Amino acid sequence: MYDSVLLPVDGSDHAEIVQRHAAELAQWADATVELLYVADTTRDSVTVLGDDVIDALVRYGEEVVTEAGETFDSHGVDYETVVVQGRPADAIVEQATEGGHDLVVMPTHGRTGVSRLFLGSVTESVVRDADVPVLTARNRDERYDFPYERLLVPTDGSETANAAVDHALGLAESMDADVDVLSVVNEASLGLDTRSTVILDELEAQATEAVDDVVEQAESRGIEAASHVAHGSPPDVISDRAGEVDADAIVMGTTGRSGLDRVLLGSVTERTVRSADVPVLSVRPE
Repeated sequence: MYDSVLLPVDGSDHAEIVQRHAAELAQWADATVELLYVADTTRDSVTVLGDDVIDALVRYGEEVVTEAGETFDSHGVDYETVVVQGRPADAIVEQATEGGHDLVVMPTHGRTGVSRLFLGSVTESVVRDADVPVLTARNRDERYDFPYERLLVPTDGSETANAAVDHALGLAESMDADVDVLSVVNEASLGLDTRSTVILDELEAQATEAVDDVVEQAESRGIEAASHVAHGSPPDVISDRAGEVDADAIVMGTTGRSGLDRVLLGSVTERTVRSADVPVLSVRPE
C-alpha cells in the first residue's frame, strides 16, 4: 500500500506516540521512512543572527532525527534522516514530492495547541498542498490502535470524496478492516429560504445515494460496510461519528489548491484534523 513514508519531526513533547504509529504503519507496509527536520531559517529572529545560529539549528535537527530514529530501530524499520533549511510547510511539501514518497505522517496540535514547528497552520498547509496522502494524528500520551479495524469514510459523492473513498477501500482491503460510510447534510447552509425544505430533501437524497454507492463498492470487494446520513456541522458530526462507531482512523478528501464548494471543503478537512481523536488520512484527487 505504501512504499516510502515521510515523517517530519521537531522534537516536540509526546511526539514519540505519532512516531511509534508511523513505525507500526511502516512495519506493516514494509515501507522505508525518511525522518525530516526543517530548520526554520525564515524567521527574522534567526536570519539576522547569521550563520552561527543557522548552524546551531541544523545541529539541533541532526540530534532530533537521530533520537527519532531509535523508535524505528526498535521496530526493525529501514529509515534515513534528512535536515533541510527553509519554511517548514513548503519544505515538507517539496520533500514529499522530490523524495518520491507516497505518504506523509504528521503530528498535529489538536484542540489545545502546542507551540513549535507543528502548529496547526503548518500541518494544515501540508494537508492542503501535498500531492500525496497525509496522515495526521494528535500528540498524546496514549498510543493509537494499529492495524486499523474500522475506518470512517465521509463522502458527498464528489470527485474529491471519491478519490478518498478509493484509497480508503484499498486500505481497508489490505488490513481486513470494516468501513463506516458517512454523509453529512449541513442544514445551516440552507438559511430561511422558502425553498429550504425542497432543497433539504434533495440534499438528503444525494447523501443517501453517495453512501449507498460507497457501500456497494465496499461489499463488491468483500469489505463489511455500514452507512449513515446525519445532519449538522460536518466537522463536528465526523468527529462525533468516529467515536460512536469506535473508528481507528478517518479517511477523507481535501480540496487542495483549487477548491470545491460542496461538503468536503478544505476547511472541513482542516477542522476535522484539529478536532478528531483518531488519525485522519487526507487524500487529494490525482
